[in-house]
Amino acid sequence: MNFYEQALELREETVAHRRWLHSHAEVGLNMPKAQAYVMEQLRNYGLEPRPCGHGVTAELGREGGRTLLLRADMDALPMPEESGESFACPTGTEAHTCGHDFHAAMLLTAAKLLKEQESKLSGRIRFMFQTAEETFEGARDMMAHGILDGVDGALAYHVGSGRMPVGLFMYNSGGTMMYSVDGFRITVHGQGAHGAYPHSSIDPINIGVHIYLALEALIAREAAPSKACVLTIGSFSAGSAPNIIPDTAVLQGTLRTDDSASREKLVRRLKEAVQGTTAVFGGSAEIEMISQVPPLVCDAAMTEEMVGYMQELPVPGLTPVPDMSASASEDFAVIAEKVPSVFMYLSAGYLDERGDAPAHNPRVRFNEEVCPIGSACLAHCAVRWLEKNP
Repeated sequence: MNFYEQALELREETVAHRRWLHSHAEVGLNMPKAQAYVMEQLRNYGLEPRPCGHGVTAELGREGGRTLLLRADMDALPMPEESGESFACPTGTEAHTCGHDFHAAMLLTAAKLLKEQESKLSGRIRFMFQTAEETFEGARDMMAHGILDGVDGALAYHVGSGRMPVGLFMYNSGGTMMYSVDGFRITVHGQGAHGAYPHSSIDPINIGVHIYLALEALIAREAAPSKACVLTIGSFSAGSAPNIIPDTAVLQGTLRTDDSASREKLVRRLKEAVQGTTAVFGGSAEIEMISQVPPLVCDAAMTEEMVGYMQELPVPGLTPVPDMSASASEDFAVIAEKVPSVFMYLSAGYLDERGDAPAHNPRVRFNEEVCPIGSACLAHCAVRWLEKNP
């Protein structure tokens, strides 16, 4: 069976899925429009979808073999869209600037292709349409509702924007593919006062500034130079008037590493530095860990196996790019901790000015020529993996 030829025939259908999801962008865990749309399409294809946490799952194949999970996230980001596309999200507050609309659309078409070949499958295929990847909540939400029960392996793709041709696929079978992420919120409690009498206060802004410097020093002096560690404070808020020292200040940020041991050490030291610095100035602090995602490390043998299956497809210009590593993070990593998993990037860029804006930028654009490639890879790799791993 030539899944690529079939996927080419279904290209416009896949694009229609992508554009509907794009123009109806939703963020976070609760995505009722996307959930309803995905379930409707799966029913049209002859499957029996059901909610799984806030996401959607369905299954097909025969009993007695192994079960492969095919995962697609489908959430957007809370930001405006300036892509100029005719199907841009009209709300001004949500936008598919990371390409998750592609992931869901390609998996829908793969489900249709696989349903047509169901009688020939050597095992089971489970579909995972996930919300809230951007907030690192969605995978655990579905795991808590049994999405991994009985699963023997998992496969996911992510599209990539930029000035690069369609046809590249990027993977890592020998190390960390994407960094961990530990998101945090630090609330500093002090004692407010009139700005003319700072000695009567415990200034939380002053404490927050010293916390910021202490955390920067963690990376400079306690992170191993041979490991990649990135700490960002992206939000620092306090006060409402220039002549009033407030009671509280709030810092929010992320810590990312490519190494589990570095992650464990730096998360512990972050908490110690916050509490110690706050105590020096007579305040107190609460630390809330918002996200806790490990480094994404794919199964080496399974990754090379999937690379081989992809190269069986007659996709013009399909080119492997090994050893890819990125400092961004991905909550598929919590799945990869539990079952052998493969995660790859498919290039969806342009070689002209349309490829200038990066992901998470309001002007980013993705090339829809990747749609049949992604659908074909999902379907073909699933069938071949079940054949070779009965």
